[in-house]
Amino acid sequence: MTDEDATGEDATPAGETDPTTADDGLERSVDEVLEPAVADAPLAAIVRKQRAETAIESLRAEGVYDDSRRVREARGRPDANPADGVALPVTEPPTETAVLEVVKQLEPEPRRTDLEDLLADRGWSDAALESVPGSWAVIGSVILVTVPEGCPDEAELGAALLELHGEADSVLADEGIANDGAAGTYREPRTRLLAGDEDTETIHTEHGTRYGLDPATVMFSPGNQAERARMGELGSADEHVFDMFAGIGYFTLPMARAGARVTATEINPTAFRYLLENAVLNDVADRVDAYMTDCRDLADELEADRVVMGYYGSADGADETAKGGEDGEGTAHGTRTDEAHDFLDDALAALSPGGVVHYHEATPEARLWERPLERLEAAADAADRTLEILEKRRVKSHSAGVAHVVVDARFE
Repeated sequence: MTDEDATGEDATPAGETDPTTADDGLERSVDEVLEPAVADAPLAAIVRKQRAETAIESLRAEGVYDDSRRVREARGRPDANPADGVALPVTEPPTETAVLEVVKQLEPEPRRTDLEDLLADRGWSDAALESVPGSWAVIGSVILVTVPEGCPDEAELGAALLELHGEADSVLADEGIANDGAAGTYREPRTRLLAGDEDTETIHTEHGTRYGLDPATVMFSPGNQAERARMGELGSADEHVFDMFAGIGYFTLPMARAGARVTATEINPTAFRYLLENAVLNDVADRVDAYMTDCRDLADELEADRVVMGYYGSADGADETAKGGEDGEGTAHGTRTDEAHDFLDDALAALSPGGVVHYHEATPEARLWERPLERLEAAADAADRTLEILEKRRVKSHSAGVAHVVVDARFE
Protein backbone atom coordinates (compact mmCIF):
# COMPACT_ATOMS: atom_id res chain seq x y z
CA MET A 1 0.00 0.00 0.00
CA THR A 2 1.30 3.46 -0.88
CA ASP A 3 1.12 6.33 1.59
CA GLU A 4 -1.88 7.71 -0.33
CA ASP A 5 -3.62 4.34 -0.27
CA ALA A 6 -2.94 3.86 3.41
CA THR A 7 -4.21 7.21 4.63
CA GLY A 8 -7.39 7.18 2.57
CA GLU A 9 -8.14 10.74 3.68
CA ASP A 10 -9.01 13.85 1.69
CA ALA A 11 -8.58 16.90 3.90
CA THR A 12 -10.61 19.15 1.58
CA PRO A 13 -13.85 20.48 3.10
CA ALA A 14 -17.07 19.24 1.55
CA GLY A 15 -17.92 20.98 -1.71
CA GLU A 16 -14.40 22.33 -2.37
CA THR A 17 -11.75 21.12 -4.82
CA ASP A 18 -8.21 20.60 -3.56
CA PRO A 19 -5.94 22.19 -6.20
CA THR A 20 -2.92 20.29 -4.90
CA THR A 21 -4.44 16.85 -5.50
CA ALA A 22 -7.01 17.21 -8.28
CA ASP A 23 -5.40 16.46 -11.66
CA ASP A 24 -6.30 17.76 -15.12
CA GLY A 25 -7.60 14.35 -16.14
CA LEU A 26 -10.09 14.17 -13.29
CA GLU A 27 -11.27 17.75 -13.80
CA ARG A 28 -11.68 17.25 -17.55
CA SER A 29 -13.64 14.04 -16.99
CA VAL A 30 -15.98 15.73 -14.55
CA ASP A 31 -16.56 18.60 -16.97
CA GLU A 32 -17.56 16.13 -19.69
CA VAL A 33 -20.34 14.38 -17.74
CA LEU A 34 -21.12 16.60 -14.77
CA GLU A 35 -21.56 20.29 -14.04
CA PRO A 36 -21.47 22.34 -10.83
CA ALA A 37 -24.18 21.44 -8.35
CA VAL A 38 -27.45 23.34 -8.51
CA ALA A 39 -30.67 23.09 -6.55
CA ASP A 40 -33.23 20.39 -7.32
CA ALA A 41 -30.76 18.20 -9.24
CA PRO A 42 -29.32 14.74 -8.60
CA LEU A 43 -25.97 15.27 -6.91
CA ALA A 44 -22.76 13.28 -6.67
CA ALA A 45 -19.71 13.66 -4.45
CA ILE A 46 -16.36 13.13 -6.19
CA VAL A 47 -13.73 11.20 -4.21
CA ARG A 48 -10.62 9.28 -5.13
CA LYS A 49 -11.38 5.71 -6.11
CA GLN A 50 -9.21 4.09 -3.42
CA ARG A 51 -11.22 6.01 -0.82
CA ALA A 52 -14.67 5.12 -2.19
CA GLU A 53 -15.64 2.57 0.45
CA THR A 54 -14.58 4.79 3.35
CA ALA A 55 -16.50 7.70 1.86
CA ILE A 56 -19.63 5.60 1.22
CA GLU A 57 -19.67 4.44 4.85
CA SER A 58 -19.25 8.04 6.04
CA LEU A 59 -21.95 9.35 3.69
CA ARG A 60 -24.34 6.63 4.88
CA ALA A 61 -23.64 7.52 8.50
CA GLU A 62 -24.30 11.17 7.62
CA GLY A 63 -27.61 10.16 6.03
CA VAL A 64 -26.93 11.64 2.59
CA TYR A 65 -25.91 8.60 0.51
CA ASP A 66 -28.40 7.77 -2.29
CA ASP A 67 -28.73 3.99 -2.72
CA SER A 68 -31.12 4.39 -5.63
CA ARG A 69 -28.34 5.42 -8.04
CA ARG A 70 -25.17 3.70 -9.21
CA VAL A 71 -21.64 4.72 -8.38
CA ARG A 72 -20.08 6.10 -11.56
CA GLU A 73 -16.47 6.40 -12.57
CA ALA A 74 -14.93 9.78 -13.30
CA ARG A 75 -12.06 8.72 -15.50
CA GLY A 76 -9.49 11.12 -16.91
CA ARG A 77 -7.90 11.27 -20.35
CA PRO A 78 -6.03 8.11 -21.51
CA ASP A 79 -2.74 9.87 -20.75
CA ALA A 80 -3.87 11.07 -17.33
CA ASN A 81 -3.50 9.46 -13.92
CA PRO A 82 -5.64 6.28 -14.05
CA ALA A 83 -6.35 6.47 -10.30
CA ASP A 84 -8.78 9.41 -10.92
CA GLY A 85 -12.03 9.30 -8.97
CA VAL A 86 -15.58 8.10 -8.63
CA ALA A 87 -18.89 9.92 -8.35
CA LEU A 88 -20.85 8.80 -5.30
CA PRO A 89 -24.59 9.58 -5.44
CA VAL A 90 -25.79 11.84 -2.63
CA THR A 91 -29.12 13.43 -1.75
CA GLU A 92 -27.51 16.68 -0.61
CA PRO A 93 -23.99 18.06 -0.19
CA PRO A 94 -22.25 16.36 2.74
CA THR A 95 -21.12 18.45 5.67
CA GLU A 96 -19.10 15.85 7.61
CA THR A 97 -17.52 13.76 4.83
CA ALA A 98 -14.44 15.16 3.09
CA VAL A 99 -14.83 15.08 -0.72
CA LEU A 100 -13.09 16.65 -3.69
CA GLU A 101 -16.21 18.25 -5.12
CA VAL A 102 -20.00 18.06 -5.18
CA VAL A 103 -21.44 18.11 -8.70
CA LYS A 104 -24.67 17.70 -10.64
CA GLN A 105 -25.16 14.39 -12.45
CA LEU A 106 -26.48 15.03 -15.95
CA GLU A 107 -27.22 11.37 -16.70
CA PRO A 108 -27.77 9.54 -13.40
CA GLU A 109 -28.02 5.75 -13.66
CA PRO A 110 -30.55 3.90 -11.49
CA ARG A 111 -28.94 1.26 -9.32
CA ARG A 112 -29.81 -2.27 -10.33
CA THR A 113 -30.22 -4.11 -7.04
CA ASP A 114 -31.32 -7.44 -8.46
CA LEU A 115 -28.53 -9.74 -9.67
CA GLU A 116 -31.08 -12.06 -11.27
CA ASP A 117 -32.38 -9.22 -13.48
CA LEU A 118 -28.88 -8.42 -14.64
CA LEU A 119 -28.19 -12.04 -15.55
CA ALA A 120 -31.58 -12.41 -17.22
CA ASP A 121 -30.63 -9.43 -19.40
CA ARG A 122 -27.50 -11.38 -20.32
CA GLY A 123 -29.62 -14.26 -21.56
CA TRP A 124 -29.70 -16.60 -18.59
CA SER A 125 -32.65 -18.99 -18.66
CA ASP A 126 -35.07 -19.50 -15.77
CA ALA A 127 -33.30 -22.77 -15.00
CA ALA A 128 -29.89 -21.06 -14.97
CA LEU A 129 -31.19 -18.29 -12.73
CA GLU A 130 -31.93 -20.88 -10.04
CA SER A 131 -28.17 -21.10 -9.49
CA VAL A 132 -27.72 -17.36 -8.82
CA PRO A 133 -26.15 -16.80 -5.36
CA GLY A 134 -28.42 -15.15 -2.82
CA SER A 135 -25.64 -13.27 -1.04
CA TRP A 136 -22.04 -12.15 -1.36
CA ALA A 137 -19.63 -9.89 0.48
CA VAL A 138 -18.01 -6.65 -0.63
CA ILE A 139 -14.61 -6.30 1.05
CA GLY A 140 -13.17 -2.96 0.06
CA SER A 141 -12.98 -3.06 -3.74
CA VAL A 142 -13.28 -6.87 -3.87
CA ILE A 143 -16.49 -8.91 -4.12
CA LEU A 144 -16.27 -12.35 -2.50
CA VAL A 145 -18.92 -14.83 -3.62
CA THR A 146 -19.55 -18.54 -3.17
CA VAL A 147 -20.39 -19.90 -6.62
CA PRO A 148 -23.34 -22.32 -6.38
CA GLU A 149 -23.19 -25.70 -8.06
CA GLY A 150 -24.63 -25.62 -11.54
CA CYS A 151 -23.61 -22.04 -12.28
CA PRO A 152 -23.65 -21.94 -16.12
CA ASP A 153 -21.12 -19.12 -16.57
CA GLU A 154 -18.87 -17.93 -13.73
CA ALA A 155 -17.36 -15.15 -15.86
CA GLU A 156 -20.80 -13.66 -16.57
CA LEU A 157 -21.70 -13.95 -12.89
CA GLY A 158 -18.55 -12.02 -12.02
CA ALA A 159 -19.20 -9.36 -14.66
CA ALA A 160 -22.78 -8.89 -13.42
CA LEU A 161 -21.56 -8.45 -9.84
CA LEU A 162 -19.12 -5.78 -10.99
CA GLU A 163 -21.96 -4.04 -12.80
CA LEU A 164 -24.06 -4.20 -9.66
CA HIS A 165 -21.28 -2.74 -7.49
CA GLY A 166 -19.69 0.15 -9.33
CA GLU A 167 -17.19 0.72 -6.53
CA ALA A 168 -15.68 -2.78 -6.88
CA ASP A 169 -12.75 -3.77 -9.07
CA SER A 170 -12.53 -7.56 -8.67
CA VAL A 171 -14.67 -10.63 -8.01
CA LEU A 172 -13.24 -13.67 -6.21
CA ALA A 173 -14.86 -17.08 -5.88
CA ASP A 174 -14.82 -18.06 -2.20
CA GLU A 175 -13.90 -21.73 -1.78
CA GLY A 176 -13.47 -21.74 1.99
CA ILE A 177 -10.43 -21.89 4.24
CA ALA A 178 -7.56 -24.33 3.73
CA ASN A 179 -7.41 -27.12 6.29
CA ASP A 180 -4.20 -28.99 5.48
CA GLY A 181 -0.60 -28.31 6.44
CA ALA A 182 0.79 -24.80 6.87
CA ALA A 183 -2.07 -23.29 4.85
CA GLY A 184 -4.54 -24.72 7.38
CA THR A 185 -2.50 -23.46 10.32
CA TYR A 186 -2.35 -20.01 8.73
CA ARG A 187 -6.11 -20.06 7.91
CA GLU A 188 -5.38 -19.21 4.28
CA PRO A 189 -8.42 -18.59 2.05
CA ARG A 190 -8.97 -20.56 -1.13
CA THR A 191 -10.14 -18.24 -3.90
CA ARG A 192 -10.29 -17.89 -7.70
CA LEU A 193 -10.50 -14.70 -9.75
CA LEU A 194 -13.81 -14.59 -11.64
CA ALA A 195 -13.71 -11.06 -13.06
CA GLY A 196 -11.90 -7.74 -12.85
CA ASP A 197 -8.42 -6.78 -11.72
CA GLU A 198 -5.88 -9.42 -10.70
CA ASP A 199 -4.54 -7.10 -7.99
CA THR A 200 -6.98 -7.72 -5.14
CA GLU A 201 -5.22 -5.81 -2.37
CA THR A 202 -7.68 -3.34 -0.89
CA ILE A 203 -8.71 -1.32 2.15
CA HIS A 204 -11.95 -2.34 3.84
CA THR A 205 -13.65 0.01 6.31
CA GLU A 206 -15.99 -0.92 9.18
CA HIS A 207 -17.27 1.51 11.81
CA GLY A 208 -14.27 3.76 11.17
CA THR A 209 -11.67 0.98 11.41
CA ARG A 210 -9.67 0.43 8.22
CA TYR A 211 -8.34 -2.99 7.30
CA GLY A 212 -5.70 -3.26 4.59
CA LEU A 213 -5.66 -6.78 3.19
CA ASP A 214 -5.75 -9.02 0.15
CA PRO A 215 -8.81 -11.32 0.42
CA ALA A 216 -7.04 -13.75 -1.90
CA THR A 217 -4.22 -14.32 0.62
CA VAL A 218 -5.60 -13.66 4.12
CA MET A 219 -8.88 -14.57 5.78
CA PHE A 220 -11.57 -11.95 6.39
CA SER A 221 -15.02 -12.95 7.61
CA PRO A 222 -17.75 -10.36 6.86
CA GLY A 223 -20.06 -12.27 9.22
CA ASN A 224 -17.91 -11.23 12.20
CA GLN A 225 -18.55 -7.51 11.64
CA ALA A 226 -20.87 -7.06 14.63
CA GLU A 227 -18.41 -8.83 16.92
CA ARG A 228 -15.54 -6.64 15.71
CA ALA A 229 -17.63 -3.56 16.43
CA ARG A 230 -18.59 -4.90 19.89
CA MET A 231 -14.98 -5.44 20.85
CA GLY A 232 -14.27 -1.84 19.94
CA GLU A 233 -17.03 -0.76 22.30
CA LEU A 234 -15.51 -2.86 25.12
CA GLY A 235 -11.98 -1.51 24.80
CA SER A 236 -10.89 1.31 27.11
CA ALA A 237 -7.81 3.39 27.76
CA ASP A 238 -6.99 1.77 31.08
CA GLU A 239 -6.93 -1.81 29.77
CA HIS A 240 -4.20 -4.16 28.62
CA VAL A 241 -5.57 -6.62 26.05
CA PHE A 242 -3.93 -9.85 24.85
CA ASP A 243 -5.16 -10.80 21.34
CA MET A 244 -3.93 -14.37 20.97
CA PHE A 245 -4.87 -14.84 17.29
CA ALA A 246 -4.66 -11.33 15.90
CA GLY A 247 -4.68 -11.97 12.15
CA ILE A 248 -4.64 -8.64 10.31
CA GLY A 249 -6.00 -6.92 13.41
CA TYR A 250 -9.68 -7.96 13.34
CA PHE A 251 -10.18 -7.27 17.06
CA THR A 252 -6.85 -5.60 17.85
CA LEU A 253 -7.58 -2.52 15.76
CA PRO A 254 -11.03 -1.53 17.09
CA MET A 255 -9.89 -2.10 20.68
CA ALA A 256 -6.71 -0.09 20.19
CA ARG A 257 -8.75 2.67 18.53
CA ALA A 258 -10.87 2.74 21.70
CA GLY A 259 -7.69 3.40 23.69
CA ALA A 260 -6.67 -0.05 24.92
CA ARG A 261 -3.05 -1.18 24.90
CA VAL A 262 -2.97 -4.42 22.91
CA THR A 263 -0.37 -7.18 22.80
CA ALA A 264 -1.10 -9.04 19.56
CA THR A 265 0.38 -12.31 18.34
CA GLU A 266 0.06 -13.83 14.87
CA ILE A 267 2.01 -16.66 13.21
CA ASN A 268 0.94 -16.13 9.59
CA PRO A 269 3.66 -13.94 8.00
CA THR A 270 1.29 -12.36 5.47
CA ALA A 271 -1.36 -11.55 8.08
CA PHE A 272 1.34 -10.24 10.42
CA ARG A 273 2.59 -7.82 7.75
CA TYR A 274 -0.94 -6.46 7.35
CA LEU A 275 -1.30 -6.25 11.14
CA LEU A 276 1.72 -3.95 11.33
CA GLU A 277 0.55 -1.86 8.36
CA ASN A 278 -2.98 -1.60 9.74
CA ALA A 279 -1.75 -0.36 13.11
CA VAL A 280 -0.11 2.52 11.25
CA LEU A 281 -3.11 2.95 8.94
CA ASN A 282 -5.39 3.44 11.97
CA ASP A 283 -2.89 5.59 13.88
CA VAL A 284 -2.64 3.12 16.78
CA ALA A 285 0.90 1.82 16.30
CA ASP A 286 1.87 3.30 19.67
CA ARG A 287 -0.80 1.17 21.40
CA VAL A 288 -0.16 -2.13 19.58
CA ASP A 289 2.74 -4.43 20.49
CA ALA A 290 2.76 -7.05 17.72
CA TYR A 291 4.73 -10.30 17.72
CA MET A 292 5.00 -12.87 14.93
CA THR A 293 5.03 -15.82 17.29
CA ASP A 294 2.87 -18.55 18.78
CA CYS A 295 0.70 -16.94 21.46
CA ARG A 296 1.74 -19.64 23.93
CA ASP A 297 5.33 -18.41 23.82
CA LEU A 298 4.29 -15.05 25.26
CA ALA A 299 1.43 -15.90 27.63
CA ASP A 300 3.49 -16.36 30.82
CA GLU A 301 5.08 -12.92 30.40
CA LEU A 302 1.83 -10.93 30.35
CA GLU A 303 -0.66 -9.53 32.85
CA ALA A 304 -3.70 -8.78 30.72
CA ASP A 305 -7.07 -7.37 31.77
CA ARG A 306 -8.75 -8.93 28.75
CA VAL A 307 -7.83 -11.90 26.52
CA VAL A 308 -9.36 -12.33 23.08
CA MET A 309 -9.46 -15.89 21.71
CA GLY A 310 -10.94 -15.30 18.26
CA TYR A 311 -9.98 -18.66 16.76
CA TYR A 312 -11.72 -22.00 16.64
CA GLY A 313 -9.17 -24.21 14.95
CA SER A 314 -9.24 -26.02 11.64
CA ALA A 315 -11.34 -28.92 10.39
CA ASP A 316 -10.26 -31.87 8.27
CA GLY A 317 -13.55 -31.85 6.36
CA ALA A 318 -14.45 -35.39 7.42
CA ASP A 319 -17.90 -36.30 8.67
CA GLU A 320 -17.19 -37.20 12.26
CA THR A 321 -20.89 -37.58 13.08
CA ALA A 322 -22.24 -39.77 10.31
CA LYS A 323 -23.06 -42.40 12.93
CA GLY A 324 -24.24 -40.14 15.70
CA GLY A 325 -20.91 -38.57 16.53
CA GLU A 326 -20.07 -35.76 18.90
CA ASP A 327 -23.17 -33.65 18.40
CA GLY A 328 -25.48 -36.66 18.34
CA GLU A 329 -27.38 -35.27 15.35
CA GLY A 330 -25.39 -36.72 12.47
CA THR A 331 -24.22 -33.28 11.33
CA ALA A 332 -21.20 -33.26 9.04
CA HIS A 333 -18.68 -30.75 10.36
CA GLY A 334 -15.39 -32.64 10.52
CA THR A 335 -12.83 -33.23 13.22
CA ARG A 336 -11.47 -29.96 14.57
CA THR A 337 -7.90 -29.50 15.81
CA ASP A 338 -6.08 -26.72 17.67
CA GLU A 339 -9.33 -25.24 18.91
CA ALA A 340 -9.40 -22.27 21.27
CA HIS A 341 -10.07 -24.53 24.28
CA ASP A 342 -6.62 -26.05 23.71
CA PHE A 343 -5.20 -22.59 24.51
CA LEU A 344 -7.32 -21.83 27.58
CA ASP A 345 -4.55 -22.70 30.06
CA ASP A 346 -2.28 -20.18 28.33
CA ALA A 347 -5.02 -17.57 28.22
CA LEU A 348 -5.50 -17.85 31.98
CA ALA A 349 -1.74 -17.70 32.52
CA ALA A 350 -1.79 -14.28 30.86
CA LEU A 351 -5.00 -13.07 32.54
CA SER A 352 -4.90 -10.94 35.67
CA PRO A 353 -7.34 -11.81 38.51
CA GLY A 354 -10.77 -10.43 37.66
CA GLY A 355 -9.92 -10.27 33.96
CA VAL A 356 -12.21 -11.32 31.11
CA VAL A 357 -11.70 -13.94 28.40
CA HIS A 358 -13.60 -13.75 25.11
CA TYR A 359 -13.71 -17.42 24.15
CA HIS A 360 -14.72 -18.34 20.57
CA GLU A 361 -15.83 -21.78 19.48
CA ALA A 362 -17.47 -23.62 16.57
CA THR A 363 -20.12 -25.55 18.50
CA PRO A 364 -22.62 -28.15 17.25
CA GLU A 365 -26.13 -26.77 17.72
CA ALA A 366 -27.08 -29.79 19.81
CA ARG A 367 -24.41 -28.85 22.38
CA LEU A 368 -25.16 -25.16 22.80
CA TRP A 369 -24.31 -23.93 25.39
CA GLU A 370 -23.23 -27.05 27.18
CA ARG A 371 -19.88 -27.70 25.50
CA PRO A 372 -18.27 -24.24 25.64
CA LEU A 373 -19.33 -23.80 29.28
CA GLU A 374 -17.93 -27.22 30.19
CA ARG A 375 -14.60 -26.29 28.65
CA LEU A 376 -14.44 -22.96 30.46
CA GLU A 377 -15.34 -24.61 33.77
CA ALA A 378 -12.63 -27.24 33.27
CA ALA A 379 -10.04 -24.53 32.60
CA ALA A 380 -11.11 -22.62 35.71
CA ASP A 381 -10.83 -25.75 37.85
CA ALA A 382 -7.39 -26.58 36.44
CA ALA A 383 -6.16 -23.07 37.23
CA ASP A 384 -7.90 -23.02 40.64
CA ARG A 385 -9.85 -19.89 39.66
CA THR A 386 -13.51 -18.99 40.01
CA LEU A 387 -15.58 -18.46 36.87
CA GLU A 388 -18.40 -16.02 36.12
CA ILE A 389 -20.19 -16.14 32.76
CA LEU A 390 -20.92 -12.58 31.66
CA GLU A 391 -22.46 -13.11 28.22
CA LYS A 392 -23.11 -15.76 25.58
CA ARG A 393 -23.48 -14.71 21.96
CA ARG A 394 -23.97 -16.28 18.56
CA VAL A 395 -21.57 -14.66 16.10
CA LYS A 396 -22.82 -16.37 12.93
CA SER A 397 -23.58 -19.74 11.41
CA HIS A 398 -20.33 -21.62 10.86
CA SER A 399 -21.65 -24.50 8.78
CA ALA A 400 -24.67 -26.80 8.65
CA GLY A 401 -25.60 -27.59 12.26
CA VAL A 402 -22.62 -25.69 13.69
CA ALA A 403 -22.64 -22.18 15.20
CA HIS A 404 -19.75 -19.78 15.74
CA VAL A 405 -20.27 -18.55 19.29
CA VAL A 406 -18.41 -16.41 21.79
CA VAL A 407 -18.62 -16.55 25.59
CA ASP A 408 -17.44 -13.66 27.76
CA ALA A 409 -16.11 -15.12 31.03
CA ARG A 410 -14.57 -13.45 34.07
CA PHE A 411 -11.94 -15.37 36.03
CA GLU A 412 -11.03 -14.29 39.57
